[in-house]
Amino acid sequence: MGYGDMGEPTSAAGQGRLAQVIAARGGQAAAEAPFVIEHREALIYMLCQAAELEHAIMCQHLFAAFSLKQSTDEGLTETELAAVTRWRRQISQVATQEMLHLALVHNLLSAIGAAPHLARPNLPQPADHYPAGVQLALLPFGEQALRHFMFLERPEGMAIDDAEGLAAHGAAIGLMAEGDIVPRLQDFATVGHLYRSIEAGLHHLAGKLGEQRLFIGPPRAQATATHFSWPELVAVTDLASACRAIEEILEQGEGPRGEWRTAHFGQFVAILDEYQQAREANPGFDPVRPVVVANVRPCPHDITVPLISDPVTARCTDLFNVAYEILLQALERYFAHTEETDAQLAALADLTIALMFQVIKPLGDLITTLPAGPDHPGRTAGPSFELFYENDYLMPHRDAAWALMEERLREAVEFCRRIGADAPVAERLAPVGAALARMADILATHLPDQGGLARPGRPDGGAAADLAPLLARAAELAQTVAGVAGPAAGLATAAHEVLRTDAAQLGDGAHRLVASVLRPLADLAVRAPNTGEGSVLAIPAAGPAHERLLSLAQAATRLRPARARHPN
Repeated sequence: MGYGDMGEPTSAAGQGRLAQVIAARGGQAAAEAPFVIEHREALIYMLCQAAELEHAIMCQHLFAAFSLKQSTDEGLTETELAAVTRWRRQISQVATQEMLHLALVHNLLSAIGAAPHLARPNLPQPADHYPAGVQLALLPFGEQALRHFMFLERPEGMAIDDAEGLAAHGAAIGLMAEGDIVPRLQDFATVGHLYRSIEAGLHHLAGKLGEQRLFIGPPRAQATATHFSWPELVAVTDLASACRAIEEILEQGEGPRGEWRTAHFGQFVAILDEYQQAREANPGFDPVRPVVVANVRPCPHDITVPLISDPVTARCTDLFNVAYEILLQALERYFAHTEETDAQLAALADLTIALMFQVIKPLGDLITTLPAGPDHPGRTAGPSFELFYENDYLMPHRDAAWALMEERLREAVEFCRRIGADAPVAERLAPVGAALARMADILATHLPDQGGLARPGRPDGGAAADLAPLLARAAELAQTVAGVAGPAAGLATAAHEVLRTDAAQLGDGAHRLVASVLRPLADLAVRAPNTGEGSVLAIPAAGPAHERLLSLAQAATRLRPARARHPN
């Protein structure tokens, strides 16, 4: 792949020199023999390992994306910035797909009756936590990071080495014996080998226990595209759907057998090709902010990690990690919910997405521009993704869980305000604080009155205060769809009018109207192309988009009887 003045690729992705060398090495060798999964606990244990890997790899990708420069003010030409922006977008998209993989692993865990697993070791992880060939650490964008990502995503049978400084160490781990009852870590050569072994274990246990007895989890505990807008999000209820979920993960990561160019592995190969050619064309080309990998606090497990010594940067990093903590709490609650309504499940899903794009992303962008401190002259910090607990983030009781998440959001709002009060970052923190406050207000609408006592965000403890943030959110979503041509705009306007006039009478239906009609319509509008004459929602006469719009109209129609039963 060549580049004309650092513009768009001059040939198809994955056709550069590095890609050609890798293609010559194969990637279609015989698959590794699956390791032993003899009972349900062993399957749960290895799925938890998969969850940890997806979780940590997602953090690695986000860190690399945050480390890239974003403007010509940072020493890039316009054409260089275009290439760097494309790389950032590609890596961010891969990170989003790792989030999808994490959700699919949790669907698998839920399907076989297990709890969600969102804990992981802080990065870098302890040397003995994974098999000898799997090392994980946060790395700024560059050749080391890209080669490390390629190594982790490599197809089975492809012999490439990890990046320098991340070589395998430790002894190989033996297989479980057939009669073992205690689960333990087993060696896997690649991420693909791990999932193929899990798939083999599912087949084995379905034959041993019976498919119905293996898949004992409640179907309602499955994450679906209804809440997370991922068409690839497979609901796992039987062996066939479990295998589809695993294939989705493998095809996005390493690609179908031997066809890796458009998968994660191939995308990193292509980016590294472009990066190396750009450096050859201009040895002074530097697309990366001067990021040092550092924590706010000493890392456990006796691993030496530099510390951020600038107080404002440290507080911004703490705010990032608190938002990340709340995101994990919301995901845990979603996958281990009990009496939540459909509207509450939608609110939890919305909370995770809002935290990622309205809080974590802008804070990650900000932190990589802030000084790491006098101990690191000329260097900026990076988001540390520090975890505060070794155990999972599950809060098992519904009312208490929602109250604690709202409380933590309000603490984050106040902490954000205090950082901005005496720091030059106030302007960039203001929208983050406002977003956190909106999220807390939305959660407050789902909390019980608790004896009529007032809570933050609900000063009178009454229903009117509950509805205010919901109506504000409805107005915001309706405005997003306002310029859309065709039936979508009319449906959004009608839904908003019903809420504006009858929200108090609709009860839980008001939340359903926002979650099942306005929010999905706004999602479609945001994705629609801009023609220069206003946003046009391109809904074809037939196909998935048309069917989705029809389902939204049906959802709105189902609410009309509720309105009729509650006249003014």
